[in-house]
Amino acid sequence: MNTRHFNLKSIRPEILSTTISDTMSNDERFQNLVLRPIIKFQNDLFIEVFKNYIAKHKMVFYSYPLEKRLLYVENAINKDIKFRNSLKGMVIGLFTVEEYMVYIENSSALNKRMMHIVKDRLISNMQLFEQPEVLKAV
Repeated sequence: MNTRHFNLKSIRPEILSTTISDTMSNDERFQNLVLRPIIKFQNDLFIEVFKNYIAKHKMVFYSYPLEKRLLYVENAINKDIKFRNSLKGMVIGLFTVEEYMVYIENSSALNKRMMHIVKDRLISNMQLFEQPEVLKAV
């Protein structure tokens, strides 16, 4: 067996709530079997990457109320193409070759699913994006 394939599959967390059925679409199956575990695995990295994104954009995020912070996350992912491509790369880089071959057949739809999941993860971790205490005092 291919060592890379085995190693990539072995590091992914198992998501027990995932259900797979014969009636689901290929995209939904790919989302549940590949995207969700990889994104869960990369969660801590996504959090740090977004903290860095906030810092590189003059930390205006911290001046916004919660509703505007939610929009900020959405806009960062949907409108900042460089940032979006970076996030996609963090997921795609953990595909097996076989998964990549499936991905390229319908990358546009799968990218939408991927970015939606990443956005939801960042939003669900919003409390981790509070302004550091050291910076508040300045």
